[in-house]
Amino acid sequence: MSTIIVGGAVTGSLDAPAKPSSIFKHALLHTVQGRVGIASLTLIFLVILLGPLFAPYSYSELGVGAPLERASLAHLFGTDQLGRDILSRLLFGGGTVVLVPLVAVTLAFCIGGGVGTYGAYKGGKTDLLITRTFDLFLAVPPLLLALVIISALGTSPMVLVAVVTIVYIPRIGRVIRGATQGIITNDYVAAAEARGESTLAILLREVFPNVMGLASAEYALRLTYSILFVATLSFLGLGAQPPSSDWGLMVAESRGFISINPWATLAPSLAIAILSVGFNLVADALASVVGASENGRVVI
Repeated sequence: MSTIIVGGAVTGSLDAPAKPSSIFKHALLHTVQGRVGIASLTLIFLVILLGPLFAPYSYSELGVGAPLERASLAHLFGTDQLGRDILSRLLFGGGTVVLVPLVAVTLAFCIGGGVGTYGAYKGGKTDLLITRTFDLFLAVPPLLLALVIISALGTSPMVLVAVVTIVYIPRIGRVIRGATQGIITNDYVAAAEARGESTLAILLREVFPNVMGLASAEYALRLTYSILFVATLSFLGLGAQPPSSDWGLMVAESRGFISINPWATLAPSLAIAILSVGFNLVADALASVVGASENGRVVI
């Protein structure tokens, strides 16, 4: 049972958890973590969406300045070892770091969350089979799995999406399965079963809406991990390939020259850090509000 508090006054109680829309609104707008996280993400998304329009040079244009030129009015972040403008490459390079994790984690949530929820609801051998399949994939180190798949299929964006999706399906599935097990024992699920509703109807109407709070926090957290994972793959040469201006690849290419022009390495590193911290703060905000909801008090 959840106690709903509006403006400091108790207004009533409900058998079901607080609505996801209330959780999202409170977490993102009424917590420090949520506001800082949203501000950070807004900044990075504006850079990614509008940056190419304001870039002074093409991301792949060679010789726009002397190699490894330090920051100046002509090149605010200097140039890299090939004379390419660092600022221009930074403004062009965020697409892969954001788009691949967004698509992959969304797919992983649809597949892993759906399968995990179904297994928890059905129980028995179905749940056991799904759980053991998750455990099998969890036993394989993510980088090893990525290396095997990329070695066989190449380094295209679609392959990267597939790699990240496969890595996170079992991790997300286990979390959503655990949340579902706490939901299916509630009276409103039993009432739906007594009315003769189908499994799909029960999952869509009774279970999914009530795990959305926890699922949203997990989604934001997995985005943080996947952004770092994709950047790591690019850093190791398993992700974006030259002449791409992917931020992880920029760090890899310029790390040997950090003492000459630090911004060639620091600029993309800071962009990745701000993006990751932004999603992490949003995840923390959602998790704290979901925890309060589960303890019976949600301030709206």
